[in-house]
Amino acid sequence: IELFAIEDLTSVVLCSQTFLLMQNSEDIRCKCICPPYRDVEGQIYKQNVSLKDCTCLHVVVPMPVDGKDVEAYCLRCECKYEERSSGTIKVTIIIYLSILGLLLLYMVYLTLLEPMLKRRLFGHSQLIQNDDDVVGDQQPFANAHNVLSRSHSRPNMLNKVEHAQQRWRRQVQEQRKSVFDRHVVLS
Repeated sequence: IELFAIEDLTSVVLCSQTFLLMQNSEDIRCKCICPPYRDVEGQIYKQNVSLKDCTCLHVVVPMPVDGKDVEAYCLRCECKYEERSSGTIKVTIIIYLSILGLLLLYMVYLTLLEPMLKRRLFGHSQLIQNDDDVVGDQQPFANAHNVLSRSHSRPNMLNKVEHAQQRWRRQVQEQRKSVFDRHVVLS
């Protein structure tokens, strides 16, 4: 519960900072793309100016041509006014990284903690067998239901989830046996 309170507080702080950052001057700009002209190479010019000042004369600084060529050069340039919301971009990245972090924590839990917890709860009973260990018609995880039914210290909902997981594993094993051993494809 404390973890959720900390995350809520963090979310409020991030949202307040986002609104302050949304008024950043880098969110608006004028971008002029000027193709090559005589001996001047093509270039891209960017300036933080208002919409009414988004012209070649205000954005292209320093002007690469002199005098009468300025008008001809500016006619070839294409200037566009652009707006973006860096606040939205930052919030999106924070959400993406948070989800990625949660998935990473879940992966660590699945790879490190879950096997230790299962060993502690189930003792040394073999719940997981490799395909090479399967002998004859013996189903893998066959003793899991017995172990789960004897486990009275675990909550009822967790027992149901474990039972459904074991049932699913048995079904997958039966499908593998049907496809690979009997060469029967399920329809």
